[in-house]
Amino acid sequence: MKNISSTAAPWGIAAFRIVVGFLFLCHGLSTLTGWPVAPWGGNTSSWTDWPGGWAATIELVAGTLIIIGLGTRAAAFIASGSMAVAYFWKHQPDGLLPIQNEGDSVVLFCWSLLLLVFIGPGAAALDNLRRAKATSSEVADEPVAVGTSSP
Repeated sequence: MKNISSTAAPWGIAAFRIVVGFLFLCHGLSTLTGWPVAPWGGNTSSWTDWPGGWAATIELVAGTLIIIGLGTRAAAFIASGSMAVAYFWKHQPDGLLPIQNEGDSVVLFCWSLLLLVFIGPGAAALDNLRRAKATSSEVADEPVAVGTSSP
């Protein structure tokens, strides 16, 4: 069982990352464009509107980066912080617990995104390609003594 989990874990993390990123992206698209559904209240925001437009822009950009796995940890950190701010500004004044103040999804996004900061992007991420390219160029740049083989 250990072999299955060690090989499947990066793909499970990737699926988690892609789903969370997609849902986050959908919230940003909804607020900025009204697609795939109109936002709550029916009014879209410009990306320059404070705070809703800025939050939606963070959702759009961070969601996209998280889906493709590019700068995953940084994008997830910023996105998680934006969800914490959204919770304490908008939801927490209406009640102590998320179930009382309709902040369930905000809290779930906040903690899911923070989890990605710590576990990384998993498999199928552009971050992995960048890391592999950096590692291969470091190995290629190392001098090899005559009469020895390269690693």
